Amino acid sequence: MAPKVLVSDKLSETAVQIFRDRGIEVDFEPSLGKDKEALLARIGEYDGLAIRSATKATEKLIEAATNLKVIGRAGIGTDNVDKPAASKKGVIVMNTPYGNMITTAEHAIAMMFAVARQLPEASASTHAGKWEKSKFMGVELTGKTLGVIGAGNIGGIVCDRALGLKMKVVAFDPFLSEEAADKKGIEKVELEELLKRADFITLHVPLIDSTRNILSRENLEKTKKGVRIINCARGGLVDEVALADLLKSGHVAGAGFDVFAEEPATENPLFNLPNVVCTPHLGAATTEAQENVALQVAEQMSDYLLTGAVQNALNMPSVTAEEAKVMGPWLKLAGHLGAFVGQLTTEAIEAISITYNGAVAEMNLEALNCGTIAGIMKAANPDVNMVSAPVIARERGIDISTTTQEKTGAFDSYIRLEVKTAERTRSIAGTVFNDGKPRFIQIKGINIDAEVGEHMLYTTNDDMPGIIGTLGQTMGENGVNIANFTLGRSGAGQDAIALLYLDAQPPASVLEKLRATGMFQQVAPMRFDAA
Repeated sequence: MAPKVLVSDKLSETAVQIFRDRGIEVDFEPSLGKDKEALLARIGEYDGLAIRSATKATEKLIEAATNLKVIGRAGIGTDNVDKPAASKKGVIVMNTPYGNMITTAEHAIAMMFAVARQLPEASASTHAGKWEKSKFMGVELTGKTLGVIGAGNIGGIVCDRALGLKMKVVAFDPFLSEEAADKKGIEKVELEELLKRADFITLHVPLIDSTRNILSRENLEKTKKGVRIINCARGGLVDEVALADLLKSGHVAGAGFDVFAEEPATENPLFNLPNVVCTPHLGAATTEAQENVALQVAEQMSDYLLTGAVQNALNMPSVTAEEAKVMGPWLKLAGHLGAFVGQLTTEAIEAISITYNGAVAEMNLEALNCGTIAGIMKAANPDVNMVSAPVIARERGIDISTTTQEKTGAFDSYIRLEVKTAERTRSIAGTVFNDGKPRFIQIKGINIDAEVGEHMLYTTNDDMPGIIGTLGQTMGENGVNIANFTLGRSGAGQDAIALLYLDAQPPASVLEKLRATGMFQQVAPMRFDAA
């Protein structure tokens, strides 16, 4: 019996025809997604659900979808899909993360031109019957230095286009290796250097803790006088109030913003300022991009329903159902090991080495590798998944090696991860106990036995009296409950570590109190996927 797919949002007829051409029965009802009750009554008939943003795939809908195997989102964002509910039900959630890369990159380049030549203001003035040639003196892009913050998928395209415009490109991206930068023809620099040198700055990073307000008031004040700022990535990357002040003072010559901290943006400090170009989140708004993501989601869903191939899945590895039953806990462990190292690593990664010892060495290592690499990469980009992570790693020139071993040591099976940068090598190992729960068993060569929780705190120090008391007292005095406490050391008076499993993430003030004691070399809060 042929699989059956419901398209409940507006997808192109060409995309719908892809399903039909592949032998899949498809119902194209682009308004059904807006009718929750009607959709709920119908969803049980279908193996696949193709959507954009109007359809809300809630827990209630997924529970009613007794035959559903895959949800395909034409686009990147999947906030309208309850992914934990889908995972629990065994429903794959796919998106199309690469369909709008060129469109968004082109929008950033267009904003650069618009700001450099004051095109919107000049157009409005001319439409008003004025002829103010001397008022709109612009600057050329040729020969200018473009600072790119985030040289990944979209940022990489911007770099390429800028080089074609004969600009000099410098990039700040902790995950970009020197070798990969050389291949792209760009110069890898630290953020401080970029701020000093760039005539134009464009941002292409996700909004996470480490990038929020990356262009803070302090950093904006370090920029070259006359700089122009472009943000077509995410609102919240730039301190908009500070930028408005610097635009008014003349330190910043212009800005182009497609995204804002608050959206829809009906009010903003940047509005109505001279030489500020604003657009309403149009980065992906081209006919080609919308068509591309529709075609991609139809192809991906068809491949999965007909052959079992998984592409761009957000909640499922590329493994069979039989493998998933055995590998589930090990996939979770792989992700946790990667997340641990990823949250500690801010410099460019040169090599990732994964060792599988014992029974785990006989499992689907490709999927486990993907889970580990995704765990590492998600610290910098939450949109990374098990399919895209290895691609991103290869693009950035990271060497990935896998070793298998027969059982050695005290554990029946374990995974060991090493991540090498120019400055250091970090290592961690873990196993899965009979209860199916992942455990960390070694960090930087120090043996431990640590349960993994959603909220954790990792510290390093010289082995000395008072560490336990300081950690316990500081957490207790500030209302942070410790669920579990694990210690390890390489030897008396030598390197020591602590892992605290906490009920909640400690406030920044608590972390500063620990650092202020002078007892710790490192105080690192961590979060792990609880799903």
